[in-house]
Amino acid sequence: MNLHVPVRVGSYTTRGNLFLAPVAGYSDAAFRSVCADAGCDLAFTEMVSSEALTRGHLKTEVLLAREENEPDYAVQLFGARPETMARAAQIVAERWRPAIIDVNCGCPVPKIVKSGAGSALMRDPERIRAIVEAMSAAVRVPVTVKIRLGWDDSSINYLEAAAAAVEGGAAAVTLHARTREQGYAGTADRSAFYALAAAVPVPVFASGDLFSAAVAVEILSGGLPSRTRAGERGVAGVMFARGAMGDPFIFTRVRAALEGAPEPGITMAARMAAARRHLAISMRSYGERGACVEFRKQACAYLKGAPGGAELRRMAVSCSTAREYEVFFSAWEEASARFGASS
Repeated sequence: MNLHVPVRVGSYTTRGNLFLAPVAGYSDAAFRSVCADAGCDLAFTEMVSSEALTRGHLKTEVLLAREENEPDYAVQLFGARPETMARAAQIVAERWRPAIIDVNCGCPVPKIVKSGAGSALMRDPERIRAIVEAMSAAVRVPVTVKIRLGWDDSSINYLEAAAAAVEGGAAAVTLHARTREQGYAGTADRSAFYALAAAVPVPVFASGDLFSAAVAVEILSGGLPSRTRAGERGVAGVMFARGAMGDPFIFTRVRAALEGAPEPGITMAARMAAARRHLAISMRSYGERGACVEFRKQACAYLKGAPGGAELRRMAVSCSTAREYEVFFSAWEEASARFGASS
């Protein structure tokens, strides 16, 4: 069975069901571009403040830029006021023309939560409904939501929150199967993906603890025959966050696994080439100085499992110019050749 399939989200049909999550500080145009090259079907932007967008803050220009190899992308907005979220959605739809506009109901960062946005919305499903309803009325672009299990273990209400979003017009729901209290610690509750998929009439996408092709295959196929016979829906897609950091080729491996193809061999040379392209795109977006500082964390992520990684990371975190990164890449090549690294 080929599990790599398109997904209908409102009026839009994705190319497949492998997505890059909206990750603050990572999901910019450069990273989304290398993930697209590796097989990502649809990537989400970093979360964008509806308040900043409606006030014309310049930083949103960078967050919403996209590369030529992104025919489609999804924009994620955060905020707590329905009218502001609706206006922000209009601005995004008119100027950037995304395939999907997503509502962040899951960010656990204190400064976001204090504003009433992000995972604070999990405590107020009625507000989620009002936000989605206002946005859906304002734009023709499909509106989706990303939620968590709940605020904490004593208030697991993802089914209620998802139902409210769908009542407001949400065309799909992504579940990060942790509570706000958990943050990114502990283990995602995979059973919640199936419970949600069976409970709502729109596609459900799984997020949390997706670090391998095997897990993606299990989630997309887990229990599918019995649910299909019962007329219930399975999980429609999977969304990668930390699993894709420094490893855009996770999309290559997962796609092959879903299609029943042999596991592709990803060489260290291919990983270096992706990192080089990532940096080059960042320089076009941020300028040399800004890109070089920003890329330090990205370089460290690309070095996972690389021979001589500790020394290379020490080099990466001190790079401030394109020339210094050339020295870093040369050292990486030499270390790979010395240790005979192939992946």
